[in-house]
Amino acid sequence: MRMVFRWFGEGNDTVTLEQIRQIPGVEGLVWALHRIPTGEEWPADEIRKVKRQADEYGLHIDVVESLNVHEDIKLGLPSRDRYIENYQKTMEKLAGVGVKVICYNFMVVFDWIRTDFYRELEDGSRGLFYERAKIQRMDPEELLEMYSSQYTLPGWDPGRSKEKLVSLIERYRWLTEEALWDNLRYFLEAVIPMAERLGIRMAVHPDDPPWSVFGLPRILKNREDLRRLLRLVDSPCNGITLCSGALGVDPKNDVAGMVREFADRIPFAHIRNVTVYENGDFIESSHRDGSLDLWEIVKAYHDCGFTGYVRPDHGRQIWGEEGRPGYGLYDRALGIMYLWGLWDALEKAGRR
Repeated sequence: MRMVFRWFGEGNDTVTLEQIRQIPGVEGLVWALHRIPTGEEWPADEIRKVKRQADEYGLHIDVVESLNVHEDIKLGLPSRDRYIENYQKTMEKLAGVGVKVICYNFMVVFDWIRTDFYRELEDGSRGLFYERAKIQRMDPEELLEMYSSQYTLPGWDPGRSKEKLVSLIERYRWLTEEALWDNLRYFLEAVIPMAERLGIRMAVHPDDPPWSVFGLPRILKNREDLRRLLRLVDSPCNGITLCSGALGVDPKNDVAGMVREFADRIPFAHIRNVTVYENGDFIESSHRDGSLDLWEIVKAYHDCGFTGYVRPDHGRQIWGEEGRPGYGLYDRALGIMYLWGLWDALEKAGRR
């Protein structure tokens, strides 16, 4: 596996490239131009600037995460072709600086959802928390207020107004899951041929959490959905960002089994743990603790000869660290070392 680390860019992250390069086994960045509004073409000079910054610290920029898909594409509006064209132009620029994988998602309105940015665990650390009952009684506008704070969740548009949010939700209430599938197919039929030509693998992130929220459609929730995704456009460049945390909060999802089934279509993996409670709540825990058996998940990757990119995904805030929720430096670094420990043990066991 090839270990990478998410970085939100100079001036937009409390983590520095100097710190990242000191984490053993990390060879590259997972990045995006987060200031560019969704649907707009990324400027070539800003893309090249990220490459220069990474090169200075001996890190590659092979993986882009959050080249987001405009809502008009998901809604299937006539304007979608313009946004798809912008997407394709950005893909060409990214290929020009050596990008190999683009992680995106097809979640509507809110992208991934949590109800608490900093819920304290028993040991005093803080993690992202999802409270099912709170979501059920919450008005979407309350989530808008929380998501528009200083450190918003990646994928969320901080400039989205209350009026625009309400309008968008209403439009999606009329969109069936089958219609959303059709719109995903339209998008893939446009971008996968270009990905094949450019040598880029597209890797969709599953829904997080993998169930409907606020009555909005969700279509990438389980094994059957991922099978359907891969059949939409049957190409090695139509792949999955298999996220153990997103899928693993549903106890019915066998994450290790999905790794084994889809291994050749997983160019990028998010490996993290979650503690899932009986009432459906969950909290993001350390990599070693939680409801998921990371040994079995990492073993599945190892058994399949996985050579793709991996990141520890989210991390708790520990040792008094402040900053972007879910992206603490220290806990993600600890997570990397735990993943390498499992991988190295499997490597050595295989040589005996």
